[in-house]
Amino acid sequence: MSDTTPAPVDETVPDDVTATIEDDDERDETSFALFEGDEGRLDDRQRRALVALLRNPYVSARTHADEWRTVLDTEYQLRSRLNDLFLELHVDRDREVAWKRQARPESQRRGFPTLLRDVPYTREETIVLVYLRMRLRADTRPGLDQVVVDRSEILGHVAGFRPATATDRTRDEGRVAKAIERLVTARILLRTTDPDRFRVASVVEVLLPLERLLELDAWLRNAAAQGGDPRDGDEPRLPSAPTDTDDEGETEA
Repeated sequence: MSDTTPAPVDETVPDDVTATIEDDDERDETSFALFEGDEGRLDDRQRRALVALLRNPYVSARTHADEWRTVLDTEYQLRSRLNDLFLELHVDRDREVAWKRQARPESQRRGFPTLLRDVPYTREETIVLVYLRMRLRADTRPGLDQVVVDRSEILGHVAGFRPATATDRTRDEGRVAKAIERLVTARILLRTTDPDRFRVASVVEVLLPLERLLELDAWLRNAAAQGGDPRDGDEPRLPSAPTDTDDEGETEA
């Protein structure tokens, strides 16, 4: 006669299976999936802030209000994602601006791969940038981005650095116009409803700290006094940024 008593069932779950279940539960609880197969760990607004930081030279309270608030709220998460791409996040709460820079390795034996371009300013762009920084330094009104400049005053200022041998005024003014457009694209100059008037973004203070400003101003004036142009390759360099931006600058009254 055979024994038909059921054998005892071991209901103990192996440790590796338990860990897998816990991991799955944690993954489900922290998931911010926005599309099929999405394994991202940032929510919608954090991803939009990250993209804004990657696509633009900087994010500010004025140019990207929603993204700027997200940077303040989730700085650690965004910094971590940028670090994964060998980028550093810099946040200036006083000027209400955040921007990225290429990280530098501690060892010089092997550099980091980069997604960014390091593009030098032209002579005209350098002169305009220094002028804008001087205007900001001289302004004492409270608030950010309060200084307004006219196209004509920019042209007049750059003309003061024109070499004595220069005779093609139309060509020189065309170079200044291109310089203005590039600074608009970089959001250093912010458009207004008047196409010949621009607000100066306070981020220029970040690009040109006082020590560098005075150095460049003396260098430009010395070059002008000698009747020549600044030497190629000596211009300050833009914070590296991709070529694409979501628009061409702010427009306001």
